Amino acid sequence: QVQLVESGGGSVQAGGSLRLSCAAPGRTLSSYGKGWFRQAPGKDRESVAAITWNGGLTYYADSVKGRFTISRDNAKNTVYLQMNSLRPEDTAVYYCAAALNWQSLVAGNSNFWGQGTQVTVSS
Repeated sequence: QVQLVESGGGSVQAGGSLRLSCAAPGRTLSSYGKGWFRQAPGKDRESVAAITWNGGLTYYADSVKGRFTISRDNAKNTVYLQMNSLRPEDTAVYYCAAALNWQSLVAGNSNFWGQGTQVTVSS
């Protein structure tokens, strides 16, 4: 069994920045695509960003394009989401995800999920 563990969430003023981290113990998911999802109260979970296993390709939702950056360090079994120019509408629980095919993450599917970390952006 594997577990993804998110960290780095918190509260920030609009226009501020946060960096989320997602760690996976061991090497089990090193060859998997990785991504970030978010879910706000009363809304469906949505794909935010995804990255291939070697970091060669990335995907971003239109709502975060130009503001968020996804990256990964396979040596540390960690994926990151750098969030800049945060807006109140970015407030949500953010989940790390992993899938054998990274395109599955773009389509909204995943095989493994983290517990989630709360991001709150005040106006």
